[in-house]
Amino acid sequence: MEQPKVAVLIPCYNEAVAIGQVVADFREALPDAKIYVYDNNSTDGTADVARDAGAIVRVETQQGKGNVVRRMFADVEADIYVMVDGDNTYEAAAAPRLIERLKSETLDMVNGCRVTEIRDAYRPGHRFGNWMLTSLVGRIFGNRTKDMLSGYRVFSRRFVKSFPALSRGFEIETELTVHALELRMPIADEETAYLDRLPGSDSKLNTIRDGIRILTMILLLVKEERPLMLFGGLSVLLAVISIALGLPVIFEFAETGLVPRFPTAILASAVMVIAVLSLMSALILDTVTVGRREMKRMAYLALPAVKAE
Repeated sequence: MEQPKVAVLIPCYNEAVAIGQVVADFREALPDAKIYVYDNNSTDGTADVARDAGAIVRVETQQGKGNVVRRMFADVEADIYVMVDGDNTYEAAAAPRLIERLKSETLDMVNGCRVTEIRDAYRPGHRFGNWMLTSLVGRIFGNRTKDMLSGYRVFSRRFVKSFPALSRGFEIETELTVHALELRMPIADEETAYLDRLPGSDSKLNTIRDGIRILTMILLLVKEERPLMLFGGLSVLLAVISIALGLPVIFEFAETGLVPRFPTAILASAVMVIAVLSLMSALILDTVTVGRREMKRMAYLALPAVKAE
């Protein structure tokens, strides 16, 4: 039986200190795989180091990890894709294990859940933010992963080629996870060691700034994928406000036949109209969302699953 083609995809921005080691480690772990390094406007010679290490180097000029992932998924043809950050914090030796699980269980994504006791490798702020955001996505879209923001994943071809990739930055991991959850793909978590950075290598992730971006992406995905929840909930809230404003006016009118608080009556009526419009918008957008989800599902099913050997 022909072996599936494996591609290692490494998005990089100013990782000259670490990228040579990353390429070497993955070449040792996956000797038959093609290793692609996509340089994202690095100024420290990352591309040259990666090329010297034996990687296929390509360039994406639009800044941001999401832009790089979109380009990688569009350009590279393979049966199995291993995506990993180029900072040498992920365990290359675990790649065969992740791939084997993808094949043996016919999965579409295996997520490398980070496990470490090194405080500097996985700072408390990052750990808490990951837990909070992963829990939020789990409550909304389905609780099927423990480390939504991991940069180490293995994908099937049909996952990669059905993924729209709309994000521009670090929020791409959130979009990857929600894509799998919304299409109800078979996925799994696999624990992998998380290592400290090499001396001279700095994290590009800002806890507050990127946390806000990821939270914004979650809200946008709720709007896109759960419009009935969002706008239906807003409709209920507005209806409750309208009733709270309007009931005293109605009671007073029933007792006296007068409407002395005319502005309040107008406000309550206007809020109820907005509530009804919000509910109608929710129903219409939910129908559109179902159609979009069906189209993505058909694109996903148009490609074969990874077969176990």
